[in-house]
Amino acid sequence: MAAKSTDKIYQIKVTLKGSKPPIWRRLLVSNTITLGQLHEVLQIAMGWTNSHLHQFIAGESYYGLPDPDFDLDVIDEGTVKLNQLLKQEKDAIIYEYDFGDGWEHKVELEKILPFDPEEKLPSCIKGRRACLPEDVGGAWGYREFLESIQDPAHSEYEELLEWIGGEFDPEYFSVQEVNDELSEYIS
Repeated sequence: MAAKSTDKIYQIKVTLKGSKPPIWRRLLVSNTITLGQLHEVLQIAMGWTNSHLHQFIAGESYYGLPDPDFDLDVIDEGTVKLNQLLKQEKDAIIYEYDFGDGWEHKVELEKILPFDPEEKLPSCIKGRRACLPEDVGGAWGYREFLESIQDPAHSEYEELLEWIGGEFDPEYFSVQEVNDELSEYIS
């Protein structure tokens, strides 16, 4: 699809609310990406496994996957483009993932850049810290998880290391690994 003169590149910063120290990603995306597509990009960039429900929140409006089994007033995320919600720098929306653990991400528009057909979109240009393990139990559960895996004498040390696959470095993050996964997503 050919770029239109109204197409722009959005530089967004995605920060996991309540994470201390902060866990965040800086991404470049098309301003015309749908919220449904953005959900998929955020799953990859943050390191989630798309195993739980999600929604976007902008003001009093909720965007997600409408479900006829639930009487929720949710606007179909596949019909809304990012530039309909983020119009100027510093505008922000919330992306909530895993309603049980309640992970909220602030998605802030940092810069509006001219469209460049040579730029591979979406892409990650920076980030800090590893994504949290799925089903860790929210911010409180994550703190307890970190304390447990750093103490070999802890009663759950072995069990948690096995659950996480052997090791977990909360400081680890690789832009290259995220971009490798994003390139598979857009291929």
